Amino acid sequence: MARKIHSAPARRVSSSPPKRKTRSPEAPSRPPLTRERVLASALALIDVGGLAGFSIRGLGAALGCEPMSIYHYFPSKAHLQDALVDGALAGVLTDPPGADPIDRLRAMAHSYRDVALGHPGLFPLIAVHRLNTPTGVRAIDEVLDLVRSALPDDRLAAQWFRALSYYLTGAALDETMGYAKGPSAAEPVSDAYVAAHCPRLAAAAPFFKPAWWDSTFELGLESLLEAIRAAALLHATGNTVASGAPKPVIHPKR
Repeated sequence: MARKIHSAPARRVSSSPPKRKTRSPEAPSRPPLTRERVLASALALIDVGGLAGFSIRGLGAALGCEPMSIYHYFPSKAHLQDALVDGALAGVLTDPPGADPIDRLRAMAHSYRDVALGHPGLFPLIAVHRLNTPTGVRAIDEVLDLVRSALPDDRLAAQWFRALSYYLTGAALDETMGYAKGPSAAEPVSDAYVAAHCPRLAAAAPFFKPAWWDSTFELGLESLLEAIRAAALLHATGNTVASGAPKPVIHPKR
């Protein structure tokens, strides 16, 4: 008896073309890690979060690398901070153009303040850093040379350099992180209390606001520069203050 041969059912042919496999979009590649990129990222983090919250681990996360990769460029966090300070000093005009020494000192002072206001998170480190890197000591020497061009005397140049530094550093610290941003009392007094009990403070308060900072900075700076110019005229005529170091005050025993 002959066996029946059953034919296989015909396959259904799809009318649509086969789907192609699509590749998932690749993440954009990061730029290579360089010393300049590390510094730029560190400065950006400090500008936003300040020095207190800055860490090499956080910097590595921002750069998309392991912290050990950063140590390839900077042996320690201190080395990185030194480089950040050196980079900020590059923005200070230590050799501004011009013939008049007072005008040149004025340009230097304004550029120093601009650096502070441009990087308020980093400035507290700049203010207290000893600036004893090669870049730092050269910057100090160049500013001293600016002062000495106005006052051709080593002692006077050193003392006026210090006085000018006191003013610039204090003004910049106050504007970037000073009194208005400092810690408050547990129970601060109200404006009504100040108006009732501290009339001079109430009258002065509007002029402490940021809108007046430029004017106040100019007032202090121009007063100092005028005093330097007057000291230079006195020195030129030989009428200088005593050159000896001040003697310590000895109080009698009680």
